[in-house]
Amino acid sequence: MNREELKVKWEKLVKDVSARFGDGEELDLDAIIFLVGVQELGMGFGKFKKDEKLNLMHIAICRVLEPYGYYEYEGRDPDGWPHYKVIEQLPSLKPGEQSLLMKEALVRYFEN
Repeated sequence: MNREELKVKWEKLVKDVSARFGDGEELDLDAIIFLVGVQELGMGFGKFKKDEKLNLMHIAICRVLEPYGYYEYEGRDPDGWPHYKVIEQLPSLKPGEQSLLMKEALVRYFEN
């Protein structure tokens, strides 16, 4: 998808997700990644420790980048946390390019 299409779809996604989960505030990229991690964990929303929050964000990143061939789902550990293995290293991207890749991947995740 081109940049303009991505911009429009991203703004709609932010609006929709913020309306549902933002308590009146607009959610940023990290907050949406975190929500995807909670969704993929599948244990409901609760209190998470700092390291668990980072793990949830990692799960989300792996999940949304899986269709691009960077990660592959391996299964769940005994505690029910999903695990992924690296299939292909992410290319070296500038921060703005990383943000665009994540936004595109998140838009595709929510479209599916």
